[in-house]
Amino acid sequence: MGRALVTGAAGFIGSHLCRRLLDEGEEVLGLDCFTDYYDPGLKRRNLAGILQHPGFRLLEQDLLSSDLAGIVESVDAVFHQAAQAGVRQSWGHSFHDYARHNVEATQGLLEACRGHEGRLRRFVYASSSSVYGDAPRFPTGEDDAKLPISPYGVTKLAGELLVRLYAVQYGLPAVSLRYFTVYGPRQRPDMGFHRFFRALYEGREIPIYGDGEQTRDFTFVSDAVQANILALRTPTEPGLAFNIGGGARVPLRQVLDLMGRIADCPVRVVHLDPAPGDVRHTGADTMRAKGLLGFRAEVGIEEGLGRMNLWMADFLAGRPE
Repeated sequence: MGRALVTGAAGFIGSHLCRRLLDEGEEVLGLDCFTDYYDPGLKRRNLAGILQHPGFRLLEQDLLSSDLAGIVESVDAVFHQAAQAGVRQSWGHSFHDYARHNVEATQGLLEACRGHEGRLRRFVYASSSSVYGDAPRFPTGEDDAKLPISPYGVTKLAGELLVRLYAVQYGLPAVSLRYFTVYGPRQRPDMGFHRFFRALYEGREIPIYGDGEQTRDFTFVSDAVQANILALRTPTEPGLAFNIGGGARVPLRQVLDLMGRIADCPVRVVHLDPAPGDVRHTGADTMRAKGLLGFRAEVGIEEGLGRMNLWMADFLAGRPE
């Protein structure tokens, strides 16, 4: 086993990935700058279960001002999960933050890895289905057109292109994982399922953008983490991108009904105008990930929502995980 750097270690997916790597026998160097995009206290809560683990060390630093060369020299794998998240918030003056955290920071980390190609087992970049925009067909394959319709999607695609550039030019063993709507315990409070469950428990209306007929390929967080582990352990051509999806497109209205049954709460919806940058449908063709990485989603939407509901009840009650 080796030592892995996880950027965005205190975030939703990053914290789960840190735990899994530790369970797999890896040492983990977690890096997070605890931005105030949402409550930093929630991020610290995400790491509460591993802060005392002998194989874990936390660096509270910003990638843009860190000694990345020194950090990279101390690890043999990099999982770049850190990003400025959120489609709807990426317009206007906020784009400056997205460009810095999603493009400049990614380039700086890749540059720090240059020269270590022979020692690094893998560089895994967390990308997004947002790179596709309104895809022309479903399921959508990795070679289909990438035409993002949000500034966030533009920055994630730019990060992907940088990853491929360093892989092709310098032989960096880097790949990109395009996550499709990841959900589960520790989901950010601004994300849909977190907001929906909270509204159900608090007896409030659930605001949704559009008519509720939009579909998503929902991916449970443990499946996204498993994809990272497979990417680390499975040799592939450098520079490839892989779709990571849950295996089925589900309409939002159906998800809300299922949530109501699981939480045993009435569902009351208020419809808002569609938001700029929100795609109508997503659906992942995961044949490349299945064929080259051995990836298969294991958690269906009903099981996944059940697990998230249990966590949400504890979260709202202030009980530790």
